Amino acid sequence: MNDHPRVTVAGTSSPPFERVRDAFEANFRERGEIGAAVAVWVEGQLAVNLWGGTANVTTKRRWQENTLASIFSGSKALVSTCIHLLSDRGELDLHSPVAEYWPDFAQAGKRDITVAAVMGHRSGVIGPRTRLAPRETLDWDAVCAHIAAAEPWWEPGTAQGYHVVTFGFILGEIVRRVTGRTLGEYLRREIAEPLGIDVHIGLADSQHHRCADMVNKPHIRGVLADAGAPGYPTSIDDHPMAALSVAMGFIPDDELGSDDITAWRTAEFPATNGHVSALGLAGLYNALAQGKLLSYEHMEKCRISQGGFESDVVLGPRVADHGWGLGFMLNQRGVNGPNTRTFGHGGSGGSFGFVDLEHRIGYAYVMNNFDATKCNADPRSVALSNEIYSALGVIPG
Repeated sequence: MNDHPRVTVAGTSSPPFERVRDAFEANFRERGEIGAAVAVWVEGQLAVNLWGGTANVTTKRRWQENTLASIFSGSKALVSTCIHLLSDRGELDLHSPVAEYWPDFAQAGKRDITVAAVMGHRSGVIGPRTRLAPRETLDWDAVCAHIAAAEPWWEPGTAQGYHVVTFGFILGEIVRRVTGRTLGEYLRREIAEPLGIDVHIGLADSQHHRCADMVNKPHIRGVLADAGAPGYPTSIDDHPMAALSVAMGFIPDDELGSDDITAWRTAEFPATNGHVSALGLAGLYNALAQGKLLSYEHMEKCRISQGGFESDVVLGPRVADHGWGLGFMLNQRGVNGPNTRTFGHGGSGGSFGFVDLEHRIGYAYVMNNFDATKCNADPRSVALSNEIYSALGVIPG
């Protein structure tokens, strides 16, 4: 139970969706919510836009409509949308080798790894072969050089393993080679600004004051150390969590020091440090739902399952809870609403967003109370999306 006083929820919900507000308020009373927002577009209309609680528990700064939340791996949906936009425009081929766009990537047996293999988490390139210090990861060119020189951690295509951080660096470098822009710049100029949506990778200093501060987020390397995982393994067979140690071992967000959170927010870690408002992220998914960003024909490629493996080398059997499309999480088991054909992405700690092309829904939920026990099926978000479908007469499973 949450020991915070009753939270006043601000924003709007249209009459058919008033029970979403009830569920949102219940999250504060019953599910430990501290600060959060949810936004939902249905058939091109803003049906829900709610926020409430505290964005900073120290200063008691209240959550606002334009509060920015870190969505961690939810950022991969932003990256994937950029890649798919380039593909839909004919500027790159998803099934071409990464090395066609980034020649140095061909080193160490990676010549034939395709863009799609990276998007489906099947390339084996989950990290460099040398552990990088947190501050080294702020140097984009240096990180890319380490990745380009690295031998895959398993034979590409023979297993699936979540590319926690390298997903953003590899695909971001492709974007840079193809367009001359960083991933964050491309996102801003080609997607965020034209659509007028509040989504960012590489946040300008002038916007940091809008950020919510995470609560209860664990220290990544501390968690790995407590589990006995090697600091940096020579093989992913060294320990049950060795692959996770490789894939997450150079995320710097909790090791630059609390005074340097600005450095992490400003830098581009495209797979993990996206900052969005709920309304902004929902706006991205609404643009997809309305066919304003990608063609409907192309979006069928986004939800082609890249599965075939019962377990994930990095995440373990949890991968069976959703499944991977090309860069997106799929809803194959109907966990996030009853439509098993939706696609989107969750973020570690609880945030989630998705597009439902059949019902023309663009959905986003963000929060700052980090729940390390949930991934892609946080009860706070599921309660909200269930009420959306109930209002539409679609009964959740």
